[in-house]
Amino acid sequence: MEENFNIEIISPNKKILSSACSEVIIPAYEGLITILKDHIPLVTFLRPGFVEVKNKTENKIFFIAEGTVEFSENNLLILTTFAKNVKDITNEEVLKLISEAEKKLANQNQSDKEKYILSYQVETLKQISQ
Repeated sequence: MEENFNIEIISPNKKILSSACSEVIIPAYEGLITILKDHIPLVTFLRPGFVEVKNKTENKIFFIAEGTVEFSENNLLILTTFAKNVKDITNEEVLKLISEAEKKLANQNQSDKEKYILSYQVETLKQISQ
């Protein structure tokens, strides 16, 4: 019996991933959510973090900014402003993204929601550079 479902990760400028997988872990505002085949339909928002895509032969981890998730009929769609495979992110790129996020955090005009998102982004990016 096939235990896979379809996943697509899409950013504004390109499709990041389109494949079959057996499990995906997403960073929602409610916490980490694990999606398996035949999961109940779901629509939620993503906070910055890691999306783990697993299948029998390999696991892929993507850093994502924020976005939305929809799961129905064994199709998972992730729409995000930024997504990149962690293996493809250089230390220079991580440091640049951290610097940009910290500059935005220092701005006193940021809403609490924006500060929350940016602080999660910085925390996640620091995990990549370790």
